[in-house]
Amino acid sequence: METDPNANVGEVMKTLSEYMADRVTTPVPQAVASKTKQHILDTLGAMVTGAALDPGQRAIAFAKALGGPAEASIPGTDLVVPVMHAAITNGMTAHADETDDSHSAGFWHPGCAVVPAALALGERNQSSGQALIDAVALGYDVGSRVTMLLGAREFSSLGHKSTHNVGGNFGAHAACGVIAQFDAPRMRWLMAYAAQQASGTYAWQRDVAHIQKAFDFGGMSARNGVCSALLVDAGCTAVNDIFSGKHNYFQAFAPQADPAGLIQGLGETFELMNASIKKWAVGSPIQASLDSLQALILEHNLSPADITAIRAHVGDAEASIVDNREMPDICLQHCLALMVRERTASFHALHDYALMNDPAILAERAKVTLIADTELGKALPRRQAIVEVDTTDGRTLTHRTDDVRGTPENLMTQNEVEAKARDLLQPTLGAARTDDLIATLSDLENVSNVASLRELLQP
Repeated sequence: METDPNANVGEVMKTLSEYMADRVTTPVPQAVASKTKQHILDTLGAMVTGAALDPGQRAIAFAKALGGPAEASIPGTDLVVPVMHAAITNGMTAHADETDDSHSAGFWHPGCAVVPAALALGERNQSSGQALIDAVALGYDVGSRVTMLLGAREFSSLGHKSTHNVGGNFGAHAACGVIAQFDAPRMRWLMAYAAQQASGTYAWQRDVAHIQKAFDFGGMSARNGVCSALLVDAGCTAVNDIFSGKHNYFQAFAPQADPAGLIQGLGETFELMNASIKKWAVGSPIQASLDSLQALILEHNLSPADITAIRAHVGDAEASIVDNREMPDICLQHCLALMVRERTASFHALHDYALMNDPAILAERAKVTLIADTELGKALPRRQAIVEVDTTDGRTLTHRTDDVRGTPENLMTQNEVEAKARDLLQPTLGAARTDDLIATLSDLENVSNVASLRELLQP
């Protein structure tokens, strides 16, 4: 029996838990804080728009039906519900579609799990904006390190298990540990509860309604993190070191992994800096093609009448994910047709199912051919594309995107992040409230109580 909270703790867990506890009192560097605030804003935009989509609506109905004390809000609504109900609901609204951020090397979507968990518990605990920043940054650090050690894509594709679920689970737990102001022993217990709940199969790929997927990526993980933090805060203990010793986490799921990777570069390499914000609210394999097509349209001032054919070369490993899919924002042919008609691809057009049957859009879609490209597939986890456009005057115009806009290699500016947020938020919150929210989040470290954000997030 491990009655001593410091007994049987290996060096990796000791270093990791002490680092996690340090985040309670030591703010992240300013550059990390600035990018963290961008990801919080981006995730809130995903929550607000997701609240109006079917997965979000189902989750909201779930939270309403359960009732309970008013502890945390559901952005995009005027509801204030119990903290765990808010966590699961906001996790699902944040990934109700393909708007939220991602971490390519770790093969997961951090924001939809980490931000809802930290925000919900932060509202309940009346935490500061600085605590929310530090909690979110730590969640990205821990979740990404775990999934990268598991082997990320191979873990999912070969083992049928899902890093998206696992990363979100560990990330949400870590973030809640900062909000709960845990010391190192309690951080270790929190990780033990995280390991027991880190589950999920790759079967979410078959979910065409995006409801189970929203639960898997965001809702389940956010709820788990909040629940475990409340358990530990109530005095529940656990195994002191789930990452070493008999039946440890990696022994069970990735025997080849070296747990030392969990602490490599801690405090120097912040994985949030390696996360991507999507410029386009579409499935990730479509991002590069939209970048390339828009570049050609703007550079050559192309109208629909100027284009006779479009060939989009995408990596062969992911081509089937976006090939003539039923959902508009995950259908490459439809997304490129919208780009031809609009010269951009707004969130609301991308989520308008009626446009999938619009004759003008269908006419442009008929011009699009998706080509699964083996060479581009070798670039994963970088998602690259080559787009060729044949014009009525006999030219073939070509553009290659090696680094998608919004990735660490090709970052969006603050203005671009805010422009995306306005596209997402204004239809629900209105222009004035959206501007106030953006301004408040830009100064989040000086917000004394994150519960004060509630009013700004209501329609």
